[in-house]
Amino acid sequence: MKKNAFTLRDQILVLAVVLSGLAFAERAAPAPLNAASGTEPAARWSFDRVVKGKVIDQISGTQDSLTGNYRLISGIRGKAVKFDGYTTMVIRRAKDVPSLDGAFTLSAWIAIAAYPWNWCPVINHAGLSSGYSLEIGPDGEVRLKVFSGSAWRTVYSKDRIKLRAWSLVSGVFDPDRGLTVYINGLENGHMDYSGRMSSARDSNLIIGSVRQPEKPSDIHREFGTLPGWFSLDAALDEVEIWNGAQDEPLLTREFAQNKPSAPPEIPPRILPRGAEGPGRFGAYYTRLKYYWEWDDLWRVGDDPDIVVCFDRSPVRMVFWRGTRYSPVWVTENNLWMADQSIEAWNDEEGCFEHMQDRHTRYSHVRIIENTPARAVIHWRYAPVSAYNHLWNVDPRTGWGLWIDEYYYIYPDQTGIRKYVWTKGALGQPRQFQESIPLTGPGQLQGDVVNKEYVTIANLEGQRQVFSYVADPPRETEKKIPENPCIQRHNLKADNKPFIVFEPGGKMFYLRDMNITALSRPGSCSHWPVGQMCCDGRTQRTADRAASFLGFPITDPVVHEGKTRSWANSLYGMNAQPFDTLISLARSWARAPDLEVLSGKVKSLGYDMSQRAYRFDCEKPMQSGLVKLRLNASEESPVVNACLVFDGWGNSVPAVSVDGRSLNEKNEYKTGFVRTLEGTNLIVWIELKSNRPVKVEIDSSLRSPHE
Repeated sequence: MKKNAFTLRDQILVLAVVLSGLAFAERAAPAPLNAASGTEPAARWSFDRVVKGKVIDQISGTQDSLTGNYRLISGIRGKAVKFDGYTTMVIRRAKDVPSLDGAFTLSAWIAIAAYPWNWCPVINHAGLSSGYSLEIGPDGEVRLKVFSGSAWRTVYSKDRIKLRAWSLVSGVFDPDRGLTVYINGLENGHMDYSGRMSSARDSNLIIGSVRQPEKPSDIHREFGTLPGWFSLDAALDEVEIWNGAQDEPLLTREFAQNKPSAPPEIPPRILPRGAEGPGRFGAYYTRLKYYWEWDDLWRVGDDPDIVVCFDRSPVRMVFWRGTRYSPVWVTENNLWMADQSIEAWNDEEGCFEHMQDRHTRYSHVRIIENTPARAVIHWRYAPVSAYNHLWNVDPRTGWGLWIDEYYYIYPDQTGIRKYVWTKGALGQPRQFQESIPLTGPGQLQGDVVNKEYVTIANLEGQRQVFSYVADPPRETEKKIPENPCIQRHNLKADNKPFIVFEPGGKMFYLRDMNITALSRPGSCSHWPVGQMCCDGRTQRTADRAASFLGFPITDPVVHEGKTRSWANSLYGMNAQPFDTLISLARSWARAPDLEVLSGKVKSLGYDMSQRAYRFDCEKPMQSGLVKLRLNASEESPVVNACLVFDGWGNSVPAVSVDGRSLNEKNEYKTGFVRTLEGTNLIVWIELKSNRPVKVEIDSSLRSPHE
């Protein structure tokens, strides 16, 4: 027996479905209306039942294949099929396609979740130069195409169909009158034409999907984009083909009589940030859920994503497949602020970047340290093109460019980004950073960012604000502070994202933006979330997640070691006044000197790439006292301090500042990290000072850490 052959029980079940479908068609079909119009049904798919991946044509009883990911939801009558936007397709074999030799009508009820990546058929029976197709466009338009007289004849709707609402779309071809499209029973586009259609007798009929891979619409570079498969991201019900041309009164009555009172079962799509509210500080493996159509594409286990929570704030730091794992800072009201990360490009394949890695083949995250004092996340990725090619490949070894990014994240909602690569592997051209807010489905740019969109400053406190304005000049007329290294974006939230760059970097693209952008959706929808092989797609509607702005851009200070190169930046998100960023930036970029006053530890100095003072212990600290002095000043303040003791051991310390014992719950945190060499101690101290302070770490007063 063949592997896929039906059992007798299956055959009986299918026969029952066919008979019930025929009975339903006889009961449900609006026969009097269509009889009066002189038309007759050629095919009808109600989608009330799906058996073994087959749907039943209620007119002929033919079983047609339904492939890909789909779900049954409530339709206008009975059930509808929700297509997933990428894989779903109904296929009718060519030999079973009804013949349409004269006038005909194509019709379907459709509820769109997101407009297709490009023109996508509702019903398509076409060859290269034959047949017909009723389609939905990337902005929600409807068009009917018919091949006649050695050319495609095409009519477009004037309007777009609404998102997440049931619409009746129809296309009518009459050899004597031409082509007409209808939306909800009303004529919405017409083209006069006289001539018969050339039938596509050898082609399969397709419902809800492109017939072959196609490029997305509105792409930035042809050479940076590949064709891909996509389907309607929509629910379909009552898909019909009629012999004869239905008229407007008939279609209007069809819409009025069958329009559902309830909206389709297509919930709004919200970018996933994890649980609401503050959470215990730390990094957590999880599986963030976006919407089932997108989630079902992923071949991953239970814990593919990472979310970092903060115990004093509802903000999140999210490492999610939808952003190819590049970290995003997320506000209390779910506004997302991302970063471009390292990219390169050429004129053959376009951009090489993490954004192109839509299956995260080359992008991975892991938690390598997770204590009450800090969390450390390692993000490793290779910038790739839409062709899945690596950048700067060594022909002898096959190694291309790989980036290791380490995020040292602290309880005060800050994190150091240290990005590292093999020396000489990056080359030119290159870009390290680009500040990119995101819009979720349904959001406009003005829903995410305020008119005064960014403030920049230098370590001296000089600053400038850039805004969305009418007719902005190409070159800014504003005074730029000398050596700017601080930026904070003014999102429409209490908590604002910021970046502090190491002094000596170059911040550019400092200018006002056109205020008309605030009333538009995000600029580009190839990233995040998008699964098409595309290095740039302009988004014109607010149906998809998108990115926008991308300014300012900073070239950081690059450090060169013997074999590795790296750069450092300080990221964060909080609700504090902008002035506090000046002190924070100074405390990192001009960290105060530290002296060891007593204790069996050796200072290894301040590590900017960790935002931490590091020490080496002579031996594990069973008991004892370490006294330190931080020589803080106005120019080199202390704004929270991290102390890392390599080889400390298991002794739990108490902490005091200037002779006052601190409360571990509110004023400091400790963490222990076991390594092959021993156990390291991390001490995080909530401390702000513009004058020298003494810090004591006393391991003689507490029991050992288990």
